[in-house]
Amino acid sequence: MKKLLFVCSGNTCRSPLAEGIAKKIFPNSLSDQIEISSAGSSALEGLPASALAIRVAENNGIDLTGHITRLLNRSLVKEADLIVVMSSKHKETIRVIEPSALEYTFLLSEFCDGIDGDIADPIGGNFEGYERTFELINNCLSQMKDRLKTFDGWAK
Repeated sequence: MKKLLFVCSGNTCRSPLAEGIAKKIFPNSLSDQIEISSAGSSALEGLPASALAIRVAENNGIDLTGHITRLLNRSLVKEADLIVVMSSKHKETIRVIEPSALEYTFLLSEFCDGIDGDIADPIGGNFEGYERTFELINNCLSQMKDRLKTFDGWAK
């Protein structure tokens, strides 16, 4: 089974949303072949997802109430077969932790037509900002799911 790891900063907003969305929208044929998880490059271990992330996810049929933050570490990076980060600074963190992992580390926007660069962090913002982030991640993951069937960037 392939391991897909989503990475953001605190593992309270973007990466848990990405994990939840992917688990919901990836077809059974993919979800049976891919283990999906998330972590944060500067996360405090053991916290829940942010209240607004939980709320926007719930409004879209995704339950993040059981999410527990975890700090990105070398073991998670080495075990992953594909790492999808929310920003270029997360990609730099991966490079510092395990340079060889850059071969299978991508910005989420690289899977998304019409979007370049980082997915902005909604932390500290209002509900509408979280909704925009959710929609952006959802749009990217909808495109990503179709590309994963023929994607050759998995770690070997």
